[in-house]
Amino acid sequence: MARSRKKLGDILVGWGVLSKEDLASAIKAAKATGRRLGETLVEGGFCSEEHVAKALADQFGMQYVDLSASEVASQIDMKAIDESLVKRYHVLPMGKASGKLQLIIHDPLDLDLLENLRFRLNSQIEPRIASKTQIKAFIEGRRPERQVAPDESLVTESIDRTIDRSVDRSMDKSIDVTSEDAPIVRLCNRILSEAVRMRASDIHIEPMGDRVRLRYRIDGVCMERDNLPKRMQNALLSRVKLMAGMNIAEKRVPQDGRIKIPVDDTLIDYRVSACPAYHGESVVLRILRPESVRIGLANLGFEPDNLEVFNRIIRRPNGIFLVTGPTGSGKTTTLYSALDVLNRPDRKIITAEDPVEYNFEGINQCQVRESIGLTFQAILRSMLRQAPNIILVGEIRDREVGEIAIQAALTGHLVFSTLHTNDAPSAITRLIDMGIKPFLVASSIQAIMAQRLVRVLYDGSKQLAEKEDLDPKYLQLIGLSMEEALGRVYKPVPCPEAETGYKGRQGIFELLQMNAELRDLAFKLATVSELRQAALNAGMRPLVADGRIKVLNGVTTPAEVARVSQVDESGT
Repeated sequence: MARSRKKLGDILVGWGVLSKEDLASAIKAAKATGRRLGETLVEGGFCSEEHVAKALADQFGMQYVDLSASEVASQIDMKAIDESLVKRYHVLPMGKASGKLQLIIHDPLDLDLLENLRFRLNSQIEPRIASKTQIKAFIEGRRPERQVAPDESLVTESIDRTIDRSVDRSMDKSIDVTSEDAPIVRLCNRILSEAVRMRASDIHIEPMGDRVRLRYRIDGVCMERDNLPKRMQNALLSRVKLMAGMNIAEKRVPQDGRIKIPVDDTLIDYRVSACPAYHGESVVLRILRPESVRIGLANLGFEPDNLEVFNRIIRRPNGIFLVTGPTGSGKTTTLYSALDVLNRPDRKIITAEDPVEYNFEGINQCQVRESIGLTFQAILRSMLRQAPNIILVGEIRDREVGEIAIQAALTGHLVFSTLHTNDAPSAITRLIDMGIKPFLVASSIQAIMAQRLVRVLYDGSKQLAEKEDLDPKYLQLIGLSMEEALGRVYKPVPCPEAETGYKGRQGIFELLQMNAELRDLAFKLATVSELRQAALNAGMRPLVADGRIKVLNGVTTPAEVARVSQVDESGT
């Protein structure tokens, strides 16, 4: 007697993805709408499409295929069957084995499709299963996104079930967002701790039209973690805002706050920003780890010659040292690493920051509070009466702050600060554009460093790239020929320790030291291109050239350097 096939819902309940109550609700909804149970589960937010695909594979005794994995994607042979069949039926061929065509499908219940394909292809078929979304993305030429942990949803059965019972679909004011035993509280705590353990730098909670998207930024790249049911939106956002000390009743204007909680015996600081958006408030939590700014200058990614120059610059008695780059390029980490080296009992260091991200023992850190008049300008003026040796200004945002910083540099102080420009020479023209007199800029600046962060290849799995792995476009952008690259350039290989093949990040740098020619050009209001050419003549290594060294040393890839360095076709 044939063994009866397990039911889809029972499989998901057995895996702990669904509760029995959720399953009953989904079955009722599926009957009412005439739709399949799997479709209803996904659309209702009970579980992900990947969960359903895996359960179908288990139910029908087929192999589940994750198309986001590089080793799987490389096995797809689009030439094995006609392209029209691929697009019409949403199937993907993986070649033949034992005389059977291995075909990836998304619906094992569509028996007519399998019979039709057997007839049209004149071949026996060994079906495998992937989600329809991944198959469509692959056909359209997009790399299917991989969730960080596709086998586990953050919406546990207790959280989803309790919320579903306790609140009307359109009003969720009755949800308890304060009790530590409340499901939404447990969900928030889990998100905060899990992101830390996965080495994320940011948590993005983004309301969409039909769901709430949760993403983590890991090694500078956003990765989708989960899609939470829309009915959880207000409760989730209210809990995060409550933890961050924000006004949970105010949803019309941006708000900022902070959260401090212990994760694995380490006190982790989260900087929280809430911004009104079309479908609700978008919330981003920046994760601040104390150890991230104490990794040491040598571990930031400096090449030996740049590290020697950097160490010499930060030990000068006066002048301004600027670090430039976009948000998230590691400027704060670089400056704090320098302060960590200089923080000695014989030196007085004062900072003006908005906000204070990391607390350092032995450093006087001042938090900007514009609401009470404690601005950058006010703090800087007060600083100068404190007789400091070293001053850090979080960012030069306007003429007044810039002029005070320059006056401090000209009166015997070493000043560190940041500026938002694309490269090092642009910082000179940016300060002059703010209204600071050219002779002050020329005489006060000692050095400017632009930087970016590139993902680092995981040593445990990276492999030397073959010719077919190397994109000539990226090689050209970073100034490498195919002959130079072969045998020296590595490619990322996903593995359990590094799902993307990358793990961690390092900086690439463009270090400009002021000299007589550059000071003269700054005084004469020279263009950025003239300043850049003079800096290159003086020995400045551009960002892309620094990245090229790291590519040839097997640290990163040409695609990574091209992605972050904004190079032009000439590679400079």
